[in-house]
Amino acid sequence: MMNLAEIAGKNRVIVEKVTPELDGGQFYIKAVPNEVIQVEADIFCDGHDKTAARLCFKHQSEKKWSEVPMRFVNNDRWEGQFIVEKEGDYLYTIEAWVDHLASWEHEITLKIRDAQHVNSELLVGASLLEKIVKNASKEDKKAIQEAIKAFRDEKRYNEAVLLAIGEQMAEWIEKYAYRENVTRYKELRLWVDRPRAGFSTWYSMFPRSAAKEPGQHGTFRDVIDLLPRIERMGFDVLYLPPIHPIGMQFRKGKNNNVLCQPNEPGVPYGIGSELGGHDAIHPDLGTLDDFKALVAACKAHGMEIAMDLAIQCSPDHPWAKNHPEWFKIRPDGTIQYAENPPKKYQDIYPINFETEAWESLWLELRRIIFVWAEWGVRIIRVDNPHTKAFAFWDWVIAETKKKYPDMIFLAEAFTRPKVMQRLAKGGYNQSYTYYTWRTSKEELVAYMTELTQTEMKHYFRPNFWPNTHDINPPLLQSGHEPNFLIRYFMAATLSSNYGIFGPTYEFMVHEAFPGKEEYWNSEKYEIKHWDWNHTNKLTYVITQVNRARKENAALQQTNNIMFCDINDDQLLAYLKTHPDGNRILCVVNLDGYNRRGNTVRIPLHKIGKAGWEDFIVHDLLTGSKYVWKGEYNYIELDPYLLPFHLFRIEDL
Repeated sequence: MMNLAEIAGKNRVIVEKVTPELDGGQFYIKAVPNEVIQVEADIFCDGHDKTAARLCFKHQSEKKWSEVPMRFVNNDRWEGQFIVEKEGDYLYTIEAWVDHLASWEHEITLKIRDAQHVNSELLVGASLLEKIVKNASKEDKKAIQEAIKAFRDEKRYNEAVLLAIGEQMAEWIEKYAYRENVTRYKELRLWVDRPRAGFSTWYSMFPRSAAKEPGQHGTFRDVIDLLPRIERMGFDVLYLPPIHPIGMQFRKGKNNNVLCQPNEPGVPYGIGSELGGHDAIHPDLGTLDDFKALVAACKAHGMEIAMDLAIQCSPDHPWAKNHPEWFKIRPDGTIQYAENPPKKYQDIYPINFETEAWESLWLELRRIIFVWAEWGVRIIRVDNPHTKAFAFWDWVIAETKKKYPDMIFLAEAFTRPKVMQRLAKGGYNQSYTYYTWRTSKEELVAYMTELTQTEMKHYFRPNFWPNTHDINPPLLQSGHEPNFLIRYFMAATLSSNYGIFGPTYEFMVHEAFPGKEEYWNSEKYEIKHWDWNHTNKLTYVITQVNRARKENAALQQTNNIMFCDINDDQLLAYLKTHPDGNRILCVVNLDGYNRRGNTVRIPLHKIGKAGWEDFIVHDLLTGSKYVWKGEYNYIELDPYLLPFHLFRIEDL
């Protein structure tokens, strides 16, 4: 039975269906500084009284709550918004109450318009004004006190009536709302990341392939020499696969051959040897001081290092000897190696997250992350996080952000949708996506709509990759240059976070392992030598697109996308706008083999233009400018020239 003492019996307002609210408030939503947080809720009370509502918010460093009024939309739906200015943890909630003064004003207005005498109603109004006068400014206080006198003086009836329905009364109601019997919604959480969580440009490479001379093992110092080139192309995150000692037992050879030749380097994901594990550096890459020098050099070039956290180890890893309890032991006493049938990874032991020793395991993994943080690392790409316990990620990410709130975690989880979403809710700042396999117009529009127009927009930050060192997608296996250009361009303009597996994509390497979405002669299994002085059309486009991304705020967000009508299944057009007035229109020919042309419809209300107004579309890749007018304008794209337009909409 309900205990009356526990019921706020005088509270008449209901607040429900609040958005954003993740799983009943279990998880926080995400933002970056200066982002507008739009909050909506159903707010209503019994009867005909008016309600009022305020959106309340505060940063973790603040004692006092800030608040903004909420606005009635329709059908008891209300909305309000606030801007987050600081990084870190925020709380937000809603307060709502019966606004007796507003209800009084509404009723007395109706009666006055009906020519009714309202002497009694004016006395009620005087009593209500007395409740707000103490909170009024000095100037308003004097005016309110005078209104109270007028309401109680029958000789001033006409004056009082005009005061009751005047604009000044409406202003007082808004400014000095008297709150009693307030319904307060539960406090919800919001985490504000640093800007790079929302806008980043990733270049992936194996440092062992950075040597200037063929046949040599690359080093961190070689990578430092490449930073000016990578910076010129416009990248700000340099992602390195594992840089630790590689085990010898069951080491894999070229093309994943189970028989490794004596001079073959092994797979960096077979982490650990007698030289150490996840907190050690592969000696052929350099020393810890060399790595720290790379971190510092990246910073000098406006870049950051992203480390690869692969929670697994080779049979030679110190963990295998010192902590066998962290692994699955088969009936014959051996440790179970990793499998993803039909794939076998004999050189890798997976961690058993159901171990009885889970606490010591968790603490060790946290220690590794903290060690990397001490080295200067503030971005971690996590390999296959979906094969580790959700509870662990919830805990370790929260623990990390207590000490290193600027740490960014990227989830490399190509798995089922709900699993990817749960990882994002649990704290991952960015997430790999299905973009790699979304190739048709219908698929792309549907996927972008899901990411940007559903609840996912509040917590799932997509990071688009047209390829990875693990994935050579079918569309690229032909080596057809326009396809590389198209897939790159859309990754960089659909999403504010994107990356490429650097030289392999840049130089359009495409030969596939027969029958698989994998590279033949993959760099995972051997050291490559690249001609880092070589450039091509793709290099030029990457450089120009990245420049445009940095110079145009509309391209630095993902959720601001709006698709434009264009009557061709092979032509895709989308508009991105920013509150600062920046407007970007992208038009892409998805057909890498044929010229396509059609009319694109521009939503004029989104670009602030009327149907009779001319405006300029400035192609930021070619420098060409065209004068357009009205909603409908013709475009034509030849994939062998440039299969897309990157238009900035400018005023004449």
